[in-house]
Formats: sequence, structure tokens, C-alpha cells
Amino acid sequence: MQINVKGKHLEITEAIEAYVTKKCERLVRYFDKVLSIDCVIEKESKGFHVEFIVDVEHHDDFIVNYRDEDLYAAIDLAIDREARQLVEHKNRLKDHKHNGGKH
Repeated sequence: MQINVKGKHLEITEAIEAYVTKKCERLVRYFDKVLSIDCVIEKESKGFHVEFIVDVEHHDDFIVNYRDEDLYAAIDLAIDREARQLVEHKNRLKDHKHNGGKH
């Protein structure tokens, strides 16, 4: 899995990149067909805007945006939302397989 971290109006330090990478690795536990994750962190006048774009095999990308005054809180909350999306998608796939032939 490839993880890309980019910054707008902000320099991405090794600490920020390591933190994002550590949090993104958690997503594979929820859904193992993650191909790549792009993270864009933008410094705004009142805090930070974090966007995660998760490329999943055989599906459109999952996109999550989150704004917060604290960068690390924004990353954590965005990852939590992304994890929820992946779990829901995995459950839908499982339900579809189990209920596919019954009408």
C-alpha cells in the first residue's frame, strides 16, 4: 500500500508524515484491498483541513474531509471516518454475497 502525504501552505515534517503513515496502516485492518492513500493537509486561517483519498480495489475512491484547529485531532477524526466508511463497505459486500441468490 502506498501512502502519499502532501501539504498546502504547510511543510510536512517527518513527524507529521510518520503520524499519518501510522494512522493509515490501521485502515488495512478494516479492509484489506486498499491500494493507496493520499493525504492532503492544508493550513487555513482558523486551523487545518485534512483530506484523505483512499483508493480501493474494484471501487470508487473513498474521500473524507475534516477541519479542526488541532492538526493531530483533524487527522485522528478523519481516519476514524475513513475507517467507518471502509467497514460499512466491507459489510455491504459481505451481505451482498450472502443474500445474492435469495428473493
